[in-house]
Amino acid sequence: MIFIPMIIGEIRRHLRDYNPIRVSRSLRDTAYKALQARERLTNVLSREPTIEEIAKEMNTDKTEVVTALDAIQDPVSLFEPVYHDGADALFVMDQVSDDKNSDNTWVESIALSEALKRLGPREKHIIDLRFFRGKTQMEVAKEIGISQAQVSRLEKSALKNMRKYM
Repeated sequence: MIFIPMIIGEIRRHLRDYNPIRVSRSLRDTAYKALQARERLTNVLSREPTIEEIAKEMNTDKTEVVTALDAIQDPVSLFEPVYHDGADALFVMDQVSDDKNSDNTWVESIALSEALKRLGPREKHIIDLRFFRGKTQMEVAKEIGISQAQVSRLEKSALKNMRKYM
């Protein structure tokens, strides 16, 4: 009987240390408290409680409850079937969009790279400083050693040339 708390502790430590996603202990504790509150409220209300009701029961913020419950969810493979109609399966991956790495973005990136190759070294440097490093025309002028008006003219000319090739 004395070994039961030690065994339970070892099981918890193993589950915590070998979980595929690391979640802080405080977040995990909040999630388990939310689960307990949900179970209590379900028994009292005879229905599934809302997140607001669970948060009120715990005297905490709704977003904290949502974050904690999300943190303890098991990860799902992108290749997990969501729907199967006999012939073709619909996977999680089919339902996730990636705006950052779309075909249009990829093509635009290549076109931008090709347009940049057509600029002279000075224009290329100005475009890099202005649009990829976020510097103002005044900062670029100071760094290169020319006036802000010259930076403006060179930038405008470079953008015009780039548009021809895009």
